[in-house]
Amino acid sequence: MATMTSLARYLDPEVIQQVARLDLRARFIVEGFMAGLHRSPFQGLSTEFSEHRKYAQGDDLRTMDWNVFARTDRLFVRKFQAETHLDCHLLVDASASMGPVGEQRQARDPAETPGKLNYAIHLAAALGYLVTRQQDAIGLGVLGEGLQTLLPPRSRRSDLVQLLAVLAAIKPAGRTGLAHGVHQALQRIAHRGLVVIFSDLLTDTRAVLEALHHVRFRGHDLIVMHILDAAEVRFPFEGAVRLEDPETGISLDAAAEGVRASYVRAVADWRAELRDRIAALKGDYVALDTSMKFDKALVEFLTQRSRRR
Repeated sequence: MATMTSLARYLDPEVIQQVARLDLRARFIVEGFMAGLHRSPFQGLSTEFSEHRKYAQGDDLRTMDWNVFARTDRLFVRKFQAETHLDCHLLVDASASMGPVGEQRQARDPAETPGKLNYAIHLAAALGYLVTRQQDAIGLGVLGEGLQTLLPPRSRRSDLVQLLAVLAAIKPAGRTGLAHGVHQALQRIAHRGLVVIFSDLLTDTRAVLEALHHVRFRGHDLIVMHILDAAEVRFPFEGAVRLEDPETGISLDAAAEGVRASYVRAVADWRAELRDRIAALKGDYVALDTSMKFDKALVEFLTQRSRRR
């Protein structure tokens, strides 16, 4: 690929390989997802139905509303609002809590484990590929203790490759500064668009909700991809376990069987509260865990996006 070759001038060879793998995986996810659809998932993301008007000679027959014709015996065409440019901003939480959980920490190749950050990176790459494919613009913000990186939204293939390069190089580190990072990103995002946040939200919920309110106040559509590890949702551990906060190092010893039921219930209640609070902001909340296949995650995303129309 010519664009990939040009990256060799300033990228480490190992990163180039990661970008190539990520690009192929993103295409595989999106194309495999699309193969199971009977209609384009992109229809209507930028063009919205407005009203009917009477048919005039020369109108495109593809815009004809045959259902109306069947009811009224009159010819009408669908009139659409002018097609608008979509700016989609992906904000990825790269704090330490997004790193490997439990046994994943001992994996030989953390990039190949289904960890939260790895899941977020692949899903963000697939969405970048999807948005670029429909000729809209995709941007990326990497959030740690604050805003670490911000790529402005672009629609060219070469810009997508740059975005993939940034995604491929992300490593989990530092304490969560999600709310601060979102506020900083919003100060630099010039135009209204769609903001998609990828995070485990393991931080101050009140501060996060204030940041999400800021997103909506700025006029952006909002989708929150809440990504937890499957073990964080189901708590499959047995016997005595030591639970450690990867950001503070604080640990807690517990008997798995004694806390599992209350833990699972608390997580479910927390996610339900987040869903309700984000819905009250007229945003969308997508609950994901690392056991969920990417195509299902994309279906969830597109379903939520269609509700924002």
